[in-house]
Amino acid sequence: MKSLFTCLLALAVCLCHAQELALIKKNKKIGYIDTNGQLAIAPQYDKAESFSDGLAAVSVNGKWGYINARGEMAIEPQFDNAKAFNSGLAIVSKDKQWQYIDKSGTVVDMPASDKLYDFSEGVAFLRSGDLVGLMDNKGKVVLKPTYTEIRPFKHGLAKVRLGDKWGVIDTKGSPVVAARYDEIDISDNGIAIAHDGATLGLIGKDGTFMPVLGADKVWAFLGDEPLTYARKNGKLGFINQQGEWVIEPQFDKARAFRNGLAPVYVDKKWGYINAQGDLVIQPQYPDAEIFSTDGLAPVKVGKEWGFINTSGQLVIPAEYGISVALIGFLTSGDEKGFINGLARVKHKGKWGFIDTNGQVLGNEWFDNAEPFEKAN
Repeated sequence: MKSLFTCLLALAVCLCHAQELALIKKNKKIGYIDTNGQLAIAPQYDKAESFSDGLAAVSVNGKWGYINARGEMAIEPQFDNAKAFNSGLAIVSKDKQWQYIDKSGTVVDMPASDKLYDFSEGVAFLRSGDLVGLMDNKGKVVLKPTYTEIRPFKHGLAKVRLGDKWGVIDTKGSPVVAARYDEIDISDNGIAIAHDGATLGLIGKDGTFMPVLGADKVWAFLGDEPLTYARKNGKLGFINQQGEWVIEPQFDKARAFRNGLAPVYVDKKWGYINAQGDLVIQPQYPDAEIFSTDGLAPVKVGKEWGFINTSGQLVIPAEYGISVALIGFLTSGDEKGFINGLARVKHKGKWGFIDTNGQVLGNEWFDNAEPFEKAN
């Protein structure tokens, strides 16, 4: 019995930690639903933001505070402005002063900075005059202001500018790629794309620069996909992680591979190719997006969007909008389509979620809805 209880407790803890909530707006009030479509926090706020780092900022009587996933007020409304928590800290404004607070609402003393920046991946920018460095969420300076510019971190890496040259650093402030390139971008897999004078190429994880023959633009690798798309002489093809052309430039437009397929634009229609460059779903759509990890891709049929499987079958009818841009709401990313088995879609002027079978989550539509975010 004790063993069973322990297992059930562990399962409950896992489920709790895995809880995700989505911000919804109904009858001009904001609340939150869970991934079963049930109201987790009833619509009651005039202004609120999505969950981040276990808390969500809400406005009550003109002041901002924070609630937890149970809808309990974790930090009482007292701030004029409040930003999202990340790495255990958030920036708030009170009495015309911006400052960091922890999850108890206590003001945290941090190193002096000319401007306060949000934390991400355990660090925040630290500015002194025209130079930027890094500090951690304990208030330790991990990189004194050194660079002219540091872009937001992603997967532990950030592009940095020193004068007019670009490089890459990690969250400890250590150089990963020396700031010697004219432009640089970082892929999800850590491979960088850089301009070295007139030459465009890839920088491998060992720091080796690999020119991409004839390319004038290379897009970042998506996740751990082995191929990405690139442009040469006005046409798009695909290269591997060594910068070699594996699908020759021939398409007017293209998007990233996922699940072994990539959207390509041929004769003013979108279809899909496989990793060998063969058209396996014939060009027929006025627009098409990449496949999700759930094996479905949004395609436009007429004026609306539906979803096809990797065989090209339309498995969810084309009767939705899929735009992720919502004025006045925070979005968690720009990916369209399914994420963890749910897709945020618009139908007859309302927003909601559908599952991979096309069933409407909770059988309900809302004035607005945001992507699901971890709430624990």
